[in-house]
Amino acid sequence: MFGFKKKPPKNTDSPEFRRYMCEKLDGRALKYILERDPEKGDHVIGKGGVLSLYEGDFTVVCGGKALFVCKAEELQAWEFMSLDGATLTGIDKVTGKERTILAYYTYYRE
Repeated sequence: MFGFKKKPPKNTDSPEFRRYMCEKLDGRALKYILERDPEKGDHVIGKGGVLSLYEGDFTVVCGGKALFVCKAEELQAWEFMSLDGATLTGIDKVTGKERTILAYYTYYRE
């Protein structure tokens, strides 16, 4: 009946905050996905997709393929100031390397 929102934990380095951010981002539809590379700069790795939290793993899915998979407790995630996307940083289970992903949402109203 009442739409009370859960307050985020104050310590942004805690596993509770990381899980909170994963739950907040879960199910968001994406317009496009970029990867931030210190050598090459930002480049598009996918168009259209979704952010998904399933069995403790946070996944960026595009075209039925997992582009980025990270444990929820290890993922550093924060939303842009404009709230039109999020930055995700963590060790990718697919490549085994630390990656930074920029995910831009499709427009929606809360």
